[in-house]
Order: sequence, then C-alpha cells, then structure tokens
Amino acid sequence: MLLARSNILRQISRRTCYPAMFPRGIRNLFIQTMETPSEQALKFLPSVQILKENETREFLSGREAACSPLALKLFSIDGIKTIMFGSNFITVEKANDEIDWSVLKPEIFSILTEYLTNGSPIINEESELSSDVEINEEDDEIVAMIKELIFTRIKPAIQEDGGDIEFVKFIEENGTVFLKLKGACRSCDSSTVTLKNGIESMLKFYIEEVETVEQISEDDTTEITEQFQKEDLHLTPRARGDPPNL
Repeated sequence: MLLARSNILRQISRRTCYPAMFPRGIRNLFIQTMETPSEQALKFLPSVQILKENETREFLSGREAACSPLALKLFSIDGIKTIMFGSNFITVEKANDEIDWSVLKPEIFSILTEYLTNGSPIINEESELSSDVEINEEDDEIVAMIKELIFTRIKPAIQEDGGDIEFVKFIEENGTVFLKLKGACRSCDSSTVTLKNGIESMLKFYIEEVETVEQISEDDTTEITEQFQKEDLHLTPRARGDPPNL
C-alpha cells in the first residue's frame, strides 16, 4: 500500500501545471506536463479533449502530419522529432539530448494554447498533400530533403501571409533550387527579400548541396532554360549559426 502511494506521489510530483493564456469566452484552460520513461519525450496534458476515447494518432514526420494542422504547426519548431495525439494528451519527442526542453516548452505551450482555444479541428481527414512536395520514387535524397523542408517549415510560413510556394526543380550541377511563389507572395514588394533572405537561407542552412534559389514565372514552370544550368551564378556565402526564420 505504501509503495503504491509512493508511486502515485512520484507521478504527481513529476507533473507541472501551466495556466494558458486564452481569448475571452474560453475559461479554465490549463496545460500540464508529465515526464515519460524516455528523457527525449514529454507528455502535454491540456484540460480539453484532443481525440476520441482510446484513440491515438502518431506522426513520425511533418509529411505524415498533413492531416493535422496542429501537428504540422508543432513540427515547425526546430528540434521536434515525433508527435503523438491521444484522447487527453499530446506526446512530443525531441530530436536529441542537445536540445533543451526549457527552450522547446515555451514554443509548444504557445502553439497549443493558440490552437486549442480557436476551435479548429485537430484532425482534418480531407486534407491532401500538395503534388509538388510529394516524394516520388525517382526523387533522390537531396530532392526529398528539399521537399520535406519546404512542406514542414516554409509552406506554413508563406501560407500565413496569404501566399504559397511550389517546388519546381533542383539542378544538382550548380545547386540551384527553382521555386514558384503564388498568391500574395507573388505580387508582394518584398518577395525577393523573402526568397533570398528567408527561403534560400533556410534551405542552405539545412541542405549543404543547395547553393542558390531562383524564382520562376508561371510561363517558365514547364521548362527551365539551359542558361540556368550553364551560367556561373553568384552564390551567397554560406554562414552557419542559428537556423534562419522566414
């Protein structure tokens, strides 16, 4: 009996409760955290239901999270490896020991609070993956990594500004990625800044084979001229540091 009570007290002591900031009309929203047997994973316990009773959904990558806007948003945090939803919990696994939970938790709390209080669905079964970032059998490792990064990190940021981005082609000979900006981002005055300072910097940071990013128009989508493959492009010096943000 004493041993059982000790175990219960230990579990309670391992929980941390955080009151969440919430908009008017949403009351008594709290998010607790609970340790798991793995030091790489942390369990988040919101005071609202996530999935149906005894239902779970696991996402091993941002690509698998296409059906869940919440999971996709969590994958935008640098250092998140996997995400699992349960009826009343969300388990987040970080990539390695070098990433500290004290850095990850504030971002996770912010995303959970914002999403769980706006009434959006946790799972959207009707969502489909954009064909331009769908990994095909003929894609090599570099192209697959480019598509994954565009889907998980770049597209969400661009879409928040009312636009979108489409992957067109990667030319390995000179490390050029060709992209097409859509919507508000296509006509935005700062589209070049977004392309070079944001998208190009992020792709170059995570994928060393990428040297430059070029925007192409609607007319050029079906055929990229040979001049881009042959001419000497001015390459931006690579700098390593903190991951760039869009």
